[in-house]
Amino acid sequence: MTIFVLLGQFTGYNLQFTEYDDFWNGFSMRDNSSSKEDDIGYDEPEQLNLVVLRAATNNFSEENKLGEGGFGEVFKGTLQDGEQIAVKRLSQDSSQGFQELRNELVLAAKLKHRNLVKLLGVSLQEEKLVIYEYMPNRSLDTFLSNPMRRQQLDWSKRFSIICGIARGLLYLHEESRLKVIHRDLKPSNVLLDADMNPKISDFGIARAFSVDQSRDITRRPVGTLGYMSPEYAYWGHVSTKSDIFSFGVIVLEMVTGRRNNSAYSDTSDSISVLSHVWDKWRAGSMVDVVDPSLAESGYPESEVLNCIEIGLLCVQENPVDRPDASAVVLMLSSPTSTSDDRRAPSRPAFVFSSGLTESDHPLRSCARSSDGVALISNKPSSTTTVSENEMSISELQPR
Repeated sequence: MTIFVLLGQFTGYNLQFTEYDDFWNGFSMRDNSSSKEDDIGYDEPEQLNLVVLRAATNNFSEENKLGEGGFGEVFKGTLQDGEQIAVKRLSQDSSQGFQELRNELVLAAKLKHRNLVKLLGVSLQEEKLVIYEYMPNRSLDTFLSNPMRRQQLDWSKRFSIICGIARGLLYLHEESRLKVIHRDLKPSNVLLDADMNPKISDFGIARAFSVDQSRDITRRPVGTLGYMSPEYAYWGHVSTKSDIFSFGVIVLEMVTGRRNNSAYSDTSDSISVLSHVWDKWRAGSMVDVVDPSLAESGYPESEVLNCIEIGLLCVQENPVDRPDASAVVLMLSSPTSTSDDRRAPSRPAFVFSSGLTESDHPLRSCARSSDGVALISNKPSSTTTVSENEMSISELQPR
């Protein structure tokens, strides 16, 4: 197919038409997962002049670089009218990034929500560039991973961010024209605008379903260690509950101020955030898991306790036991509800006691669910694809 896109209209430059059917060769802008989506319209992304983008980013200078990953680099830019933008520059030798770019453009053309990063345009001339609205407060990860910046997040900001992410997931899973599974929800993919409103970003590996489809199976799971649900990491089962698991991890990280894919403490027998929170939950000592930096500004205990309970419900081992996005939004709006109003959390996935031995590690032995069913085998041919450093794709080989 051939798609015509207006060039330059975004910033008032001279208009002309251009074709980029080579880029979309064999790829339909309409979702190919269901014929029911054929009647869904889309907003074609505006194509911007490469010369304009080079000027806006000072020729993609190092001082304008915001970050980089397996796909390429992201730069801050300023247009002639003063508007600030973020430019994702696709690495020319990344075939996987090329495929992800096509996927991201298709989904971004159909998804519009205040808690999703807005696509402003593309440039497909000499380079593959995608232009987004600029998020001055960077990602949530930059706050959680930096003790000084984390102190800027009082509880009201944290709770607002949690609710915003939940609303974004509700739109993706239940309210948009497509049912979209993000598949890599994590703090670095949650960007914050000038008012600290969260916006979910990076739909390169997202999966779009038809309205009546609820799950799928992939042979090559991709994602980030610490945020992938067990059924997705081990079996490749993709569903909305996979995103809910990732959301639950983020909620518990927001409460504790700790990262789940790193050691909870500096001691040799340290345990994960999920294990630590679960142990304290069973002991009734939830105050011990709250980020100490929140004590200075104070926080409503009932609201924090509610978020901990929601987080634990979202990281249940069985996806059936996890709430859907609409239930999460409802629970967040009812912080005074008691445990009698909802199912009590049971032991979450990936919960292990401190002092693990080599054979106890979930990725080095035959991990099993609570009913004894093997989740992953010891066969050398079994691999799981994850991103250990949130920038690259890695193959984990169980021993």
